[in-house]
Amino acid sequence: MYQLTIMKRHQTTILDIAKELNISKSTVSRALTNHPNINPETKKKVLELAEKMDYQRNMLAISLITNKSYTIGVIVPEFISSYFPKVIVSAQIEASKAGYNIIISQSNESYETEVKNAKVMLANQVDGVLVSITKETRNYDHLKIFQRKGIPIVFFNRICEEMIVPKVIVDDYEGAFKLVEHLLQTGKKRIAHLAGPDSLSISKGRLNGYLDALKKHHIEIDEELIIPYDLSLRKVKIYVKHLLGLENPPDAIFAVNDPTAIEVVQTIKKIGLRIPEDIAIAGYSDDYASSLMEPKLTTVAQPVDEIGKIATQMLIDQINREVADWKATTKMLKTKLIIRSSTVKETTSNPE
Repeated sequence: MYQLTIMKRHQTTILDIAKELNISKSTVSRALTNHPNINPETKKKVLELAEKMDYQRNMLAISLITNKSYTIGVIVPEFISSYFPKVIVSAQIEASKAGYNIIISQSNESYETEVKNAKVMLANQVDGVLVSITKETRNYDHLKIFQRKGIPIVFFNRICEEMIVPKVIVDDYEGAFKLVEHLLQTGKKRIAHLAGPDSLSISKGRLNGYLDALKKHHIEIDEELIIPYDLSLRKVKIYVKHLLGLENPPDAIFAVNDPTAIEVVQTIKKIGLRIPEDIAIAGYSDDYASSLMEPKLTTVAQPVDEIGKIATQMLIDQINREVADWKATTKMLKTKLIIRSSTVKETTSNPE
């Protein structure tokens, strides 16, 4: 009869690393948690040995010692466009540098789901949270809970204006203004705007940029050409056909974002109009698909890598401060006009 011997696998601990390097457990702990008060050479040795010995951090033990989970929550409204995935990748890189992991949730443009996602973040005891709200969000009680519990929150892109916390945004007004000016300079006079929900600050900024560009060039504002909508792409075809059916239809359409603009292009092509000769189309955000479609989409690019990086840096800075020392800084970044063949026949000013 054979006897089966089961070998118990030993999991490397902080003590093992400390004994091997002949240093204290606390020194190893500081090195592994990216503590500022640690000799860089010692930190390097600890990290190299930890990797060699296949050390796995016991996050529960670390959180009990430090009262931190070394986890950051990220709540975004959708993954339809490439914008939010790009921001998250940048945030993840920056968080990793500081020793933090990321928990990601997307709300599918649903306020109720956003509330549930916030509760999940609280249950996971995140040290801080990055948030971009849904188109439905008008009540912020579920987000104010983080403040009351001393958990820092940083908004980006779609922000809550009534909460006094750090925010990372772009100059949506200027981006829209430059885009509409470009359309006017190509000879377009009847520029329609498919605007976003008035609950979103980005919608307001882009609408105001559109309006002021028209005013600057002495183009009369025609309310018939401005259609606020709830970002449901299935409705775009209806709005486009409505605009084209007007007694004096538009010769250009500026959409609040690229997914909307792409739907507009598809509808216009099926109708049989030429882009940009009969009607020019422009979007906002420089989605990945905007440079691959035909015609390529004129749009406004946002510095997504910088947005994710700065928002994460601001959040970690808040995490490392006492609540009384929190700073509600708003960082506004610049946009860039990308001119492509949906507004001009030949692209020469913005080589890609």
